[in-house]
Amino acid sequence: MKTFVTLYNFTDQGLHAIKDSVKRAEAAKIAAAQSGVKIKDILWLQGQYDLVVVAETPDDAAANAFSISMLKAGNLRGQTLRAFTATEMAEILEKVV
Repeated sequence: MKTFVTLYNFTDQGLHAIKDSVKRAEAAKIAAAQSGVKIKDILWLQGQYDLVVVAETPDDAAANAFSISMLKAGNLRGQTLRAFTATEMAEILEKVV
């Protein structure tokens, strides 16, 4: 499984319905599971970003499809980052010349 971290900001629409944020997060977890994506954590933040989602996916396509599904609802804008475990990073570093 590949790990992805997505940093989200609420749109005006998302802020207007902010009281539904926790319910939307739970619905996102269910939708993710149905598409083979496991959401490990959803955290609400103070600062530059409003939410962070840590997810595991079988491949890049699943990660992108899930991200697009979340964005198309119109409540969030996001930036998805591929994250690497220590084991994955050690394998990458072995290839460094």
